[in-house]
Amino acid sequence: QVQLVESGGGLVQAGGSLRLSCAASGSTFSRYAMGWFRQAPGKEREFVAGIFSTGGTTNVADSVKGRFTISRDNAKSTVYLQMNSLKPEDTAVYYCNTWVGGVDYWGKGALVTVSS
Repeated sequence: QVQLVESGGGLVQAGGSLRLSCAASGSTFSRYAMGWFRQAPGKEREFVAGIFSTGGTTNVADSVKGRFTISRDNAKSTVYLQMNSLKPEDTAVYYCNTWVGGVDYWGKGALVTVSS
């Protein structure tokens, strides 16, 4: 069983920055890849960024490349999403995700609203 809790969402003006955090518990965090997804109003959930267990390999969606950075601190069982140069189209609920033992785990999400 894995529990994921996101934090750090909020309202920001276009061009601003936010950092999301996802605290994990209930399993050996350092063994598993982690990811961030987002879902905008009226749209399907989409992949934003992922990071392998050691943190040495990351992947980000083309829509956020150069603006968003994913990182992790295995000692704190936490994964981060640093979001810079935010745009109104980045407005969405952001979800933390991992896949452990054949089960997909999701947090409850953090709302990010970018005003123009």
